[in-house]
Amino acid sequence: MTYKPFDLTGRVALVTGGNGGIGLGMAEALAQAGAGVEIWGTNAEKNARALEQLKAHGAKVNGRIVDVSKEENIVAGFNATLAEFGRVDACFANAGMSNRWKSFLDIGGEDYRRLMAINLDGVIWTLREACRHMKARAEAGDPGGSVVAVASLGALFGAARNQDYTATKAAVIAVTNGIAVEFARYGVRANSILPGWIATDMTGAAQENDAFTKNVIARVPMRRWGKPEEFGGIAVYLASDASSFHSGDSILLDGGYSKF
Repeated sequence: MTYKPFDLTGRVALVTGGNGGIGLGMAEALAQAGAGVEIWGTNAEKNARALEQLKAHGAKVNGRIVDVSKEENIVAGFNATLAEFGRVDACFANAGMSNRWKSFLDIGGEDYRRLMAINLDGVIWTLREACRHMKARAEAGDPGGSVVAVASLGALFGAARNQDYTATKAAVIAVTNGIAVEFARYGVRANSILPGWIATDMTGAAQENDAFTKNVIARVPMRRWGKPEEFGGIAVYLASDASSFHSGDSILLDGGYSKF
C-alpha cells in the first residue's frame, strides 16, 4: 500500500478568516490536498474571490458570512457548516485583527473590546464548537480530529504598543494546550501556529515602511517577509494522519527570526 499521509480526500476543514492572508493560504493547500473546505469571513466580496480560487482545485468549497466576535454567530455558523458538509475534521481558528496604538497608555475602549472579542473569545467559541462535534463523533465510534489556533510570534516576546493583541495570542496558546490534554481521549489533537512577519493586509503599513524593513525584516535570517501560502504545508500536515501523535505544540513559522 502506498503511504499517503497527506491525502485529505473525504475530510472537511473549516478555516475562519479564510478569505485572505494566512487563512486563504491554508485553505488553498487544504483544498489541493483533497479536503472539502469551508471559509468564514465578514466580507462577502472577499469570500467570493477566495471561493473562485479554491474551486479551481476541484474540491467542494463553501463560504459563509460569520462575525466571530459574537458567540451566537459561531454556534449558528458551525451548525450550518455541519449541515453543508456533514462533518468537520480539522478546524483552523485563524480570524483576527490588530489595533495600532500610539502607546500602551492609550489601550482601551471599544476597539480594545472588539479585538478581545475576535482574537480570544472568537477562538475559544470556534474551537469549543469543533470539540463538541468531534467528541460526539468519537462517542459514536468515529474518533479523531484536529483543532488549530493561529497565534503569533508576538505571544513570546515584548511588543510595544501592541500588548492587547499579543495578550490574546498568548492566551490562545494556553487554550489549545488545555484542549490537547482534555480531548486527547477522543482522538482530538490541538496545536497553535505562531507566524512571524508575514506579508498580509494586516501588516500592509509595515511593509511600506522603509525604516521597519531596515530595522526588523533585515533581522529575519531569511531576509524577507513570509508569504501566506507558506502556511499551506503546516495546515495540511496538522489536518492529516501525518500529525496523528502531534498535539499540544506551538509551532513557529518565522523564517528563523526568533533565533537571531
